[in-house]
Amino acid sequence: MFAGTHTAIVTPFLNGQLDEEALNKLVDFQFANGVSGVVPCGTTGESPTLDHDEHKHVVQLTAQFAKGRGIVMAGTGSNSTREAIELTQEAESAGATASLQVAPYYNKPTAEGLFQHFKAIADNTKLPIMLYSIPGRCGIEIGLDVLVRLAESCPNIRAIKEAGGNPERVSQMKQILPADFEILSGDDGLTLPFMSVGGVGIVSVASNLIPRQISDMVQLALKGDYSGALKIHTQYYPLFAAFLKLSTNPIPIKTAMAMAGHCSNELRLPLTPMDQAKNEELRATLVKLGLI
Repeated sequence: MFAGTHTAIVTPFLNGQLDEEALNKLVDFQFANGVSGVVPCGTTGESPTLDHDEHKHVVQLTAQFAKGRGIVMAGTGSNSTREAIELTQEAESAGATASLQVAPYYNKPTAEGLFQHFKAIADNTKLPIMLYSIPGRCGIEIGLDVLVRLAESCPNIRAIKEAGGNPERVSQMKQILPADFEILSGDDGLTLPFMSVGGVGIVSVASNLIPRQISDMVQLALKGDYSGALKIHTQYYPLFAAFLKLSTNPIPIKTAMAMAGHCSNELRLPLTPMDQAKNEELRATLVKLGLI
Protein backbone atom coordinates (compact mmCIF):
# COMPACT_ATOMS: atom_id res chain seq x y z
CA MET A 1 0.00 0.00 0.00
CA PHE A 2 2.71 2.49 1.02
CA ALA A 3 5.47 1.49 -1.41
CA GLY A 4 6.89 4.61 -3.01
CA THR A 5 7.71 8.20 -2.05
CA HIS A 6 5.69 10.14 0.51
CA THR A 7 6.63 13.77 1.00
CA ALA A 8 6.62 15.07 4.55
CA ILE A 9 5.31 18.38 3.29
CA VAL A 10 6.27 21.74 4.78
CA THR A 11 3.51 23.98 6.13
CA PRO A 12 3.82 27.35 4.38
CA PHE A 13 3.16 30.40 6.53
CA LEU A 14 2.67 34.04 5.59
CA ASN A 15 2.48 36.73 8.27
CA GLY A 16 1.84 34.15 10.95
CA GLN A 17 -1.01 32.41 9.16
CA LEU A 18 -1.29 29.36 6.93
CA ASP A 19 -0.55 30.32 3.31
CA GLU A 20 -3.34 28.35 1.63
CA GLU A 21 -2.39 29.36 -1.91
CA ALA A 22 1.19 28.18 -1.39
CA LEU A 23 -0.02 24.91 0.13
CA ASN A 24 -2.19 24.27 -2.91
CA LYS A 25 0.76 24.83 -5.22
CA LEU A 26 3.01 22.61 -3.10
CA VAL A 27 0.53 19.72 -3.20
CA ASP A 28 0.10 20.12 -6.97
CA PHE A 29 3.88 20.19 -7.40
CA GLN A 30 4.22 16.93 -5.50
CA PHE A 31 1.61 14.91 -7.36
CA ALA A 32 2.58 16.36 -10.74
CA ASN A 33 6.03 14.92 -10.11
CA GLY A 34 5.16 11.36 -9.26
CA VAL A 35 5.01 11.06 -5.48
CA SER A 36 2.82 8.34 -4.00
CA GLY A 37 1.55 10.50 -1.17
CA VAL A 38 2.00 13.54 1.01
CA VAL A 39 2.23 13.81 4.79
CA PRO A 40 0.66 16.98 6.19
CA CYS A 41 1.32 17.91 9.82
CA GLY A 42 4.45 15.85 10.27
CA THR A 43 7.56 17.16 12.01
CA THR A 44 8.60 18.73 8.71
CA GLY A 45 5.23 20.49 8.69
CA GLU A 46 6.03 22.07 12.08
CA SER A 47 3.12 20.19 13.66
CA PRO A 48 4.16 21.05 17.25
CA THR A 49 3.52 24.72 16.46
CA LEU A 50 0.05 24.21 14.95
CA ASP A 51 -2.95 24.62 17.20
CA HIS A 52 -5.77 22.06 17.11
CA ASP A 53 -7.91 23.95 14.59
CA GLU A 54 -4.93 24.66 12.31
CA HIS A 55 -3.95 21.00 12.37
CA LYS A 56 -7.38 19.90 11.21
CA HIS A 57 -7.51 22.68 8.60
CA VAL A 58 -4.12 21.78 7.09
CA VAL A 59 -5.17 18.14 6.76
CA GLN A 60 -8.54 19.11 5.27
CA LEU A 61 -6.99 21.46 2.72
CA THR A 62 -4.29 18.97 1.78
CA ALA A 63 -6.91 16.29 1.14
CA GLN A 64 -8.92 18.77 -0.90
CA PHE A 65 -5.91 19.87 -2.94
CA ALA A 66 -4.74 16.27 -3.48
CA LYS A 67 -7.93 15.49 -5.42
CA GLY A 68 -7.50 11.77 -4.97
CA ARG A 69 -4.15 11.66 -6.77
CA GLY A 70 -2.41 9.77 -3.98
CA ILE A 71 -2.27 9.02 -0.28
CA VAL A 72 -2.81 11.82 2.24
CA MET A 73 -1.15 10.45 5.37
CA ALA A 74 -1.88 12.86 8.19
CA GLY A 75 0.59 13.17 11.03
CA THR A 76 -1.74 12.65 13.99
CA GLY A 77 0.55 11.26 16.66
CA SER A 78 0.93 12.61 20.17
CA ASN A 79 2.40 11.73 23.53
CA SER A 80 -1.20 11.80 24.78
CA THR A 81 -3.13 8.78 23.57
CA ARG A 82 -6.44 10.61 23.91
CA GLU A 83 -5.18 13.50 21.80
CA ALA A 84 -3.76 11.13 19.17
CA ILE A 85 -7.14 9.42 18.88
CA GLU A 86 -8.94 12.75 18.54
CA LEU A 87 -6.50 14.05 15.92
CA THR A 88 -6.72 10.80 13.96
CA GLN A 89 -10.51 10.76 13.98
CA GLU A 90 -10.61 14.40 12.91
CA ALA A 91 -8.13 13.70 10.11
CA GLU A 92 -10.25 10.78 8.97
CA SER A 93 -13.34 12.98 8.83
CA ALA A 94 -11.31 15.69 7.04
CA GLY A 95 -10.41 13.38 4.18
CA ALA A 96 -7.08 11.86 5.13
CA THR A 97 -6.54 8.38 3.72
CA ALA A 98 -3.89 7.21 6.20
CA SER A 99 -2.29 8.20 9.51
CA LEU A 100 1.33 8.54 10.58
CA GLN A 101 1.74 7.78 14.29
CA VAL A 102 4.97 8.87 15.92
CA ALA A 103 6.17 7.16 19.09
CA PRO A 104 5.05 9.05 22.21
CA TYR A 105 7.77 11.54 23.04
CA TYR A 106 9.07 12.84 26.37
CA ASN A 107 7.05 10.60 28.71
CA LYS A 108 8.99 7.43 27.76
CA PRO A 109 6.30 4.75 28.06
CA THR A 110 7.21 1.13 28.70
CA ALA A 111 6.90 -1.50 25.97
CA GLU A 112 3.43 -2.30 27.28
CA GLY A 113 2.54 1.37 27.26
CA LEU A 114 3.68 1.69 23.65
CA PHE A 115 1.60 -1.31 22.64
CA GLN A 116 -1.51 -0.07 24.42
CA HIS A 117 -1.06 3.45 22.99
CA PHE A 118 -0.89 2.36 19.37
CA LYS A 119 -3.56 -0.32 19.81
CA ALA A 120 -6.00 2.21 21.27
CA ILE A 121 -5.46 4.50 18.28
CA ALA A 122 -5.83 1.66 15.78
CA ASP A 123 -9.02 0.49 17.50
CA ASN A 124 -10.56 3.94 17.10
CA THR A 125 -9.99 4.58 13.39
CA LYS A 126 -10.50 2.80 10.09
CA LEU A 127 -7.49 4.53 8.57
CA PRO A 128 -4.43 2.44 7.68
CA ILE A 129 -1.63 3.41 10.03
CA MET A 130 2.10 3.84 9.54
CA LEU A 131 4.06 3.85 12.79
CA TYR A 132 7.00 6.23 13.14
CA SER A 133 10.08 5.32 15.15
CA ILE A 134 12.55 8.18 15.58
CA PRO A 135 14.43 7.74 18.86
CA GLY A 136 16.59 10.83 18.27
CA ARG A 137 13.52 13.04 18.75
CA CYS A 138 11.30 10.86 20.94
CA GLY A 139 13.81 9.39 23.37
CA ILE A 140 12.54 5.85 22.70
CA GLU A 141 12.30 3.51 19.74
CA ILE A 142 9.43 1.21 18.91
CA GLY A 143 10.88 -2.14 19.90
CA LEU A 144 10.73 -5.23 17.72
CA ASP A 145 8.61 -7.10 20.24
CA VAL A 146 6.07 -4.28 20.26
CA LEU A 147 5.97 -4.25 16.46
CA VAL A 148 5.23 -7.96 16.33
CA ARG A 149 2.39 -7.63 18.84
CA LEU A 150 0.90 -4.68 16.98
CA ALA A 151 1.13 -6.41 13.60
CA GLU A 152 -0.68 -9.41 15.07
CA SER A 153 -3.32 -7.42 16.96
CA CYS A 154 -4.12 -4.47 14.68
CA PRO A 155 -4.94 -5.20 11.03
CA ASN A 156 -4.86 -1.50 10.14
CA ILE A 157 -1.28 -1.01 11.37
CA ARG A 158 0.38 -1.69 8.06
CA ALA A 159 3.81 -0.09 7.98
CA ILE A 160 6.59 1.71 9.83
CA LYS A 161 8.67 4.77 9.05
CA GLU A 162 12.04 3.82 10.46
CA ALA A 163 14.25 6.78 11.32
CA GLY A 164 16.72 5.30 13.74
CA GLY A 165 19.56 5.50 11.23
CA ASN A 166 20.38 1.78 11.27
CA PRO A 167 19.73 -0.35 8.16
CA GLU A 168 20.21 -3.48 10.28
CA ARG A 169 16.85 -2.74 11.92
CA VAL A 170 15.22 -3.32 8.54
CA SER A 171 16.76 -6.78 8.30
CA GLN A 172 15.69 -7.53 11.85
CA MET A 173 12.13 -6.45 11.15
CA LYS A 174 11.96 -8.46 7.93
CA GLN A 175 12.81 -11.58 9.91
CA ILE A 176 9.93 -11.30 12.36
CA LEU A 177 7.14 -9.23 10.79
CA PRO A 178 4.54 -10.41 8.27
CA ALA A 179 5.73 -10.30 4.67
CA ASP A 180 3.19 -7.60 3.79
CA PHE A 181 4.20 -5.27 6.65
CA GLU A 182 5.94 -2.39 4.88
CA ILE A 183 9.12 -0.65 6.03
CA LEU A 184 10.01 2.82 4.77
CA SER A 185 13.07 4.93 5.45
CA GLY A 186 12.72 8.16 7.38
CA ASP A 187 16.08 9.49 6.15
CA ASP A 188 16.67 10.48 2.52
CA GLY A 189 20.31 9.43 2.59
CA LEU A 190 19.41 5.93 3.82
CA THR A 191 16.65 5.22 1.30
CA LEU A 192 18.73 2.95 -0.90
CA PRO A 193 20.46 1.06 1.95
CA PHE A 194 17.03 0.41 3.49
CA MET A 195 15.48 -0.68 0.20
CA SER A 196 18.39 -3.00 -0.58
CA VAL A 197 17.45 -5.14 2.44
CA GLY A 198 13.67 -5.01 2.13
CA GLY A 199 12.40 -1.45 2.55
CA VAL A 200 9.83 -0.23 0.05
CA GLY A 201 10.26 3.53 -0.02
CA ILE A 202 10.79 6.78 1.82
CA VAL A 203 8.92 9.37 3.82
CA SER A 204 11.03 12.15 2.44
CA VAL A 205 12.07 15.67 3.36
CA ALA A 206 14.11 16.31 0.21
CA SER A 207 11.17 15.47 -2.08
CA ASN A 208 9.59 18.76 -1.05
CA LEU A 209 12.17 20.29 -3.37
CA ILE A 210 12.99 17.40 -5.75
CA PRO A 211 9.88 15.17 -5.89
CA ARG A 212 10.57 13.83 -9.38
CA GLN A 213 14.13 12.85 -8.58
CA ILE A 214 13.26 11.08 -5.33
CA SER A 215 10.25 9.37 -6.90
CA ASP A 216 12.36 8.16 -9.81
CA MET A 217 15.07 6.87 -7.49
CA VAL A 218 12.57 4.89 -5.41
CA GLN A 219 10.77 3.47 -8.44
CA LEU A 220 14.05 2.32 -9.96
CA ALA A 221 14.97 0.59 -6.71
CA LEU A 222 11.55 -1.05 -6.49
CA LYS A 223 12.16 -2.45 -9.99
CA GLY A 224 15.58 -3.74 -8.96
CA ASP A 225 17.55 -1.17 -10.95
CA TYR A 226 19.91 -0.20 -8.16
CA SER A 227 22.51 1.07 -10.59
CA GLY A 228 20.08 3.65 -11.94
CA ALA A 229 18.83 4.51 -8.45
CA LEU A 230 22.39 4.94 -7.21
CA LYS A 231 23.12 7.53 -9.88
CA ILE A 232 20.28 9.71 -8.56
CA HIS A 233 21.32 9.11 -4.94
CA THR A 234 24.91 10.06 -5.70
CA GLN A 235 23.91 13.21 -7.56
CA TYR A 236 21.69 14.52 -4.79
CA TYR A 237 23.52 13.20 -1.75
CA PRO A 238 25.12 16.63 -1.15
CA LEU A 239 21.59 17.99 -0.69
CA PHE A 240 20.63 15.22 1.74
CA ALA A 241 23.81 15.88 3.70
CA ALA A 242 23.26 19.64 3.75
CA PHE A 243 19.77 19.25 5.18
CA LEU A 244 21.18 17.15 8.02
CA LYS A 245 24.25 19.28 8.68
CA LEU A 246 23.08 22.86 8.49
CA SER A 247 20.30 22.96 11.08
CA THR A 248 17.33 21.18 12.62
CA ASN A 249 14.68 19.88 10.25
CA PRO A 250 12.60 21.59 8.84
CA ILE A 251 14.68 24.78 8.88
CA PRO A 252 16.98 23.89 5.94
CA ILE A 253 14.25 22.45 3.68
CA LYS A 254 11.96 25.41 4.27
CA THR A 255 14.84 27.76 3.50
CA ALA A 256 15.57 25.83 0.31
CA MET A 257 11.90 25.90 -0.70
CA ALA A 258 11.92 29.67 -0.30
CA MET A 259 15.10 30.00 -2.35
CA ALA A 260 13.43 28.00 -5.11
CA GLY A 261 10.33 30.21 -4.96
CA HIS A 262 7.84 27.68 -3.62
CA CYS A 263 6.86 29.44 -0.39
CA SER A 264 8.16 31.85 2.22
CA ASN A 265 10.87 30.77 4.65
CA GLU A 266 8.69 31.85 7.57
CA LEU A 267 9.07 29.58 10.60
CA ARG A 268 7.31 29.51 13.93
CA LEU A 269 9.12 29.75 17.21
CA PRO A 270 10.94 27.98 18.71
CA LEU A 271 12.39 27.41 15.23
CA THR A 272 14.53 30.28 13.94
CA PRO A 273 16.21 31.02 10.59
CA MET A 274 19.74 29.91 9.75
CA ASP A 275 22.54 32.47 9.89
CA GLN A 276 23.96 34.09 6.76
CA ALA A 277 26.90 31.69 6.38
CA LYS A 278 24.65 28.63 6.46
CA ASN A 279 22.20 30.25 4.05
CA GLU A 280 25.05 30.89 1.64
CA GLU A 281 26.26 27.30 1.98
CA LEU A 282 22.79 25.97 1.24
CA ARG A 283 22.36 28.33 -1.70
CA ALA A 284 25.70 27.20 -3.15
CA THR A 285 24.55 23.57 -2.93
CA LEU A 286 21.28 24.35 -4.70
CA VAL A 287 23.10 26.32 -7.42
CA LYS A 288 25.60 23.52 -7.98
CA LEU A 289 22.76 21.02 -8.41
CA GLY A 290 20.89 23.35 -10.77
CA LEU A 291 17.91 23.66 -8.44
CA ILE A 292 17.91 27.47 -8.39
